[in-house]
Amino acid sequence: MTRLPISLACWNYDRTQALADGSIRPDGIDLNFQTLEVEETFFRMLRHREFDAAEMSMSSYCVTLSRPDPAFIAIPVFPSRLFRHSCIFVSAKSGIETPADLVGKRIGVPEYQMTAPVWIRGILADEYGVDPASVTYYTGGEEQPGRDEKLKLTLPEKFKLQPIGPDQTLSRMLADGEIDALHTARTPSTFYSEPDKVRRLFTDFVPVEQDYYSRTGIFPIMHVVAIRREIYEKNRWIARSLQKAFEAAQAKVYEELLVTASLKTMLPWQIAAVEQAVSLLGRDWWPYGFGPNRAVIDTFLRYHHEQGLSSRRLQPEELFAEECFEAFKI
Repeated sequence: MTRLPISLACWNYDRTQALADGSIRPDGIDLNFQTLEVEETFFRMLRHREFDAAEMSMSSYCVTLSRPDPAFIAIPVFPSRLFRHSCIFVSAKSGIETPADLVGKRIGVPEYQMTAPVWIRGILADEYGVDPASVTYYTGGEEQPGRDEKLKLTLPEKFKLQPIGPDQTLSRMLADGEIDALHTARTPSTFYSEPDKVRRLFTDFVPVEQDYYSRTGIFPIMHVVAIRREIYEKNRWIARSLQKAFEAAQAKVYEELLVTASLKTMLPWQIAAVEQAVSLLGRDWWPYGFGPNRAVIDTFLRYHHEQGLSSRRLQPEELFAEECFEAFKI
């Protein structure tokens, strides 16, 4: 029987490795898995729609849903999740000691619409009372000059954005005190090379993030898997087929991470880390599917709207192919 050729761009996560090496094959699909850095995948998919399906920034995907004839439809698979308290960096010259000190400051963001800063701004607002409109955002490349927003934005006037110079980088500006703080997905190089000039706002971030989860139940979602809508409309069955395959690939990793005969990763205390994750977040600590993630998605959509990135408050059910809401049971 002929299988439908589908190209999929995604980074080489442990939870997608079985799809990349072909040991798990989606039903009815001949998968052309392309391993790419996330920034390249996002740029090529959002600007040129180069792949049939791809890992995609949650925020960028939501921006596209607010536009006429949305180009993509997602499945409830979340290859990237991360608590982002650890990703707020401050300049030693800023005088910032607490989250409240961020008010009125100059905050760097590679892109305002990036998912990580959306979560950071929302958490700072909910947990510490830092209004996202109370600061000035400086946008541009973190390590290389010349980065622009992947998607054109139309924001309410209360949000103040200022592009940095064509030869400037946020990492350098942070160390030099030209910006006071940085909300980012990637740790700036100056955090490691100039630790006397750049530090985390939450120095001991793990207990802060664990406390946040214990109170909110939120493990922030960063990325979804999106399908080009015209491909999906012609072959609606592929949404569920891809979801099942991602779930099967993830299940293998859950099992392998608890093997003690030979460690799957280079982390010396891998088993302790897994057991701690199970203790704090449950056995399915990285859940796929709509039901277990509805509250997390709803919180993100509130942040997205409050920060001017979506013109109306999207509902979680609007994000995903309807086939993915149904579960077949024997």
